[in-house]
Amino acid sequence: MKLNSIYTKAAVCALAALSFTACNEIDEDDRYIETPIVEVSKHVLIEDFTGQRCINCPNASITIGQIQELYGADNVIAVAIHSGPFSKTLSGTPLSLWTEAGDHYYNTYASGASQPAGIIDRRSGVQNTFSLWPTFVEGYLQMTTPLTLGATTQYDASTRTVTIDVTASSTDNVDGSLQVWLTENNIIDIQAMPDGSMNMEYEHNHVLRAAVNGNDGEAFPVSYGAEKTATYTYQLDEDWKAENMHVVAFVYNSNGVEQVISVPVIASEGGDAEGGSH
Repeated sequence: MKLNSIYTKAAVCALAALSFTACNEIDEDDRYIETPIVEVSKHVLIEDFTGQRCINCPNASITIGQIQELYGADNVIAVAIHSGPFSKTLSGTPLSLWTEAGDHYYNTYASGASQPAGIIDRRSGVQNTFSLWPTFVEGYLQMTTPLTLGATTQYDASTRTVTIDVTASSTDNVDGSLQVWLTENNIIDIQAMPDGSMNMEYEHNHVLRAAVNGNDGEAFPVSYGAEKTATYTYQLDEDWKAENMHVVAFVYNSNGVEQVISVPVIASEGGDAEGGSH
């Protein structure tokens, strides 16, 4: 697998924000530091268990944005899974971004956990202290995997149907399941805020909309030297904006996520969208 080197200069203020440290007294000339080279051997998945009544969840979302700015959104793929008690009203009625699939993942992987709760690459266990999420991400980015994933999409606007082709190859035998999700960005909806207010115009991003191939995916073993392909079609809900949507595909097993990729439902210039891990 080809390694991608990340060498970044990050503002001290941005890094300090990950640990909630103020930095308004730092001299301007001292506000930039060089972070170490990170050899990205695989992409990393952040499953962010969140809810529209969760007052601390916007801060977790900010942390995810800072992580992606540091390492690249193609390398760190986040999915906001609206689920659990804070995705429903006090009477138990689901709020607008709740999904049945989301509750399945919460009950399976984060049952009873306070929110926000993050699971990094399905290796970290449930992490409620989101200021620690960058540490897990950095470590998992440097892990090796034999698996390469690719994906292409074709979108038919007349039927609101997306066709997804996922391909995989490996330098070793990999036993796992393939999971394919649809996510949406730029959703304007209600959100409880850290100061206790309700923001009626909050922008929600990388929101889980649907599990394309079942809540737990399907068996997808990949043999050494072979290429494997899976094709899916899915009709988008009429309220979803296809231009803001992505396909997230990953292979996971008992060890965690072997590889994950994200591609837009519609390419920016129209036609096919494609992407992959190398």
